[in-house]
Amino acid sequence: MISIKTEKEIELMAHAGEVAYQLLNELENIIKPGIKTQDLDDFSDKFIRMKGCTSAELGYEGYPKSICTSVNEEVVHGIPSSRVLKEGDIVSIDLVINYKGYMADTARTYKVGNISKEVNDLLIHTKEALYKGLNEVKEGIKLNEVCKAIESVAIEHGYGVPKELTGHGIGKEMHEDPYIPNYSNEESEKIILKEGMTLAIEPMFSLKGRKVWLLEDEWTIATQDESPVAHFEHTIVVTKDGYKILTGE
Repeated sequence: MISIKTEKEIELMAHAGEVAYQLLNELENIIKPGIKTQDLDDFSDKFIRMKGCTSAELGYEGYPKSICTSVNEEVVHGIPSSRVLKEGDIVSIDLVINYKGYMADTARTYKVGNISKEVNDLLIHTKEALYKGLNEVKEGIKLNEVCKAIESVAIEHGYGVPKELTGHGIGKEMHEDPYIPNYSNEESEKIILKEGMTLAIEPMFSLKGRKVWLLEDEWTIATQDESPVAHFEHTIVVTKDGYKILTGE
């Protein structure tokens, strides 16, 4: 059962999304060689609280931090630590903001100093895939049209698409129905989008292989071949004629 949000619920989610957007922009200014991922978490936790919100990730199923910081081959759920970011790294920040019981989820991959052209292109095309998927969104379409549009970018550029990791519905819960794979699939063919659905759409592409595994910390998921990964995400609401981004642009 995919929930339809009221105007008031969407307003609360949009406020959470605005805070998330502001935070990602602030992080853009401090991510540089020499900074620790824990420093990014400390900054984020303080920022979120200052805005009258909470991190939905902190304490979620025991997760110990306020944001996720996934570096290079880490796809998602990287735990902030004493790890120091170095020139040429990339780091994906994934965060979920809770405001008065309603959530917004967003992610962005950042360059740490200068990176290779190959990896820079990966970031460009993964972000492109997000917007190509979003541009399919409107009331009455099959969800799989979004999935196919995202996948088409990966196919065009030969990127890996981890099939175990998907976008999702969002609202009062971090993860609601439906699941939103980044590839064409039968289940999404059966789902018709309706006005008022709120979705977190999040392409994750690896430079080469798509196979992933869970690391020893029991949270971080990384590519098996150590291919770098880019991750971009927005929370949106479906409208009659398209969509509205709730996590800024």
